Amino acid sequence: MVNQKPSAYRWIKTECGRAKYDELAARENLLARIRLIWFVLIAAIKDWQLP
Repeated sequence: MVNQKPSAYRWIKTECGRAKYDELAARENLLARIRLIWFVLIAAIKDWQLP
């Protein structure tokens, strides 16, 4: 079985950011989903210039 990375990893480039993404993505309620979207937006802006 192939272990695929989430598409959000394209925008989140740091290891700590990816770990936090995995933690937030594991939660299933509505507030957690809103927080996940907010986190991805902020992380993508913050990591924009990283290689």
